[in-house]
Amino acid sequence: MNKLPSIRPPIEALWYQGASLGAIALTASAALAFAHQATGPAIAEAAARDTAASLSQVLPQGFADNNLLADAIDLPVDGASPLKVYRARRADTVQGVVFAVEAKGYGGTIQIMMGVDREGRVLGARVTRHTETPGLGDKIEIAKNPWIGDFAGKSLGSPPVARWAVKKDGGDFDQFAGATITPRAVVKAVRGGLELFANHRSAMLGEDKPTVAQQKELAP
Repeated sequence: MNKLPSIRPPIEALWYQGASLGAIALTASAALAFAHQATGPAIAEAAARDTAASLSQVLPQGFADNNLLADAIDLPVDGASPLKVYRARRADTVQGVVFAVEAKGYGGTIQIMMGVDREGRVLGARVTRHTETPGLGDKIEIAKNPWIGDFAGKSLGSPPVARWAVKKDGGDFDQFAGATITPRAVVKAVRGGLELFANHRSAMLGEDKPTVAQQKELAP
């Protein structure tokens, strides 16, 4: 009986195929690394521009004269991830802060940037990301409805905390026809942001540490 011819590739072929695959993998890795290095700064710059734009929208014009992006702290909050807090200064004095809050809406998480002055009043609030229903829940966007502008000037005492709710729940804030869950979530998030500021006011404003003058007075 004739033997069937062997179909096993020679050792040289196996070595060549392995080397080729290794070279392809290295080339692909190098290309990805180069692309990351090339696009990384551009992506970071674009992200910084977006953040700066969000910060400017929640502060009155001329409220601060410093670069908020360069004047930020990471605030530990009850075991959660540190909260990025941007300090708005004028003449070297912190006049207010800006930070992000979020709440669960109808379509998912709603992210909001809000500014708060030294007295705990809302300077402004803007939704930066959401997945709410177009034509209904998306009225939380300032470009589509002025509703979110009503938070400016509000505080935990005005209105009273008990009335920080939509009118359907006995509060002072309007809801949207056919979409109550979305504005309810935003009101809850902004109220939570004011409570957060009240609980961490000294740290946010940088008043939890003695000033240079105070340090000199305390020095022996």
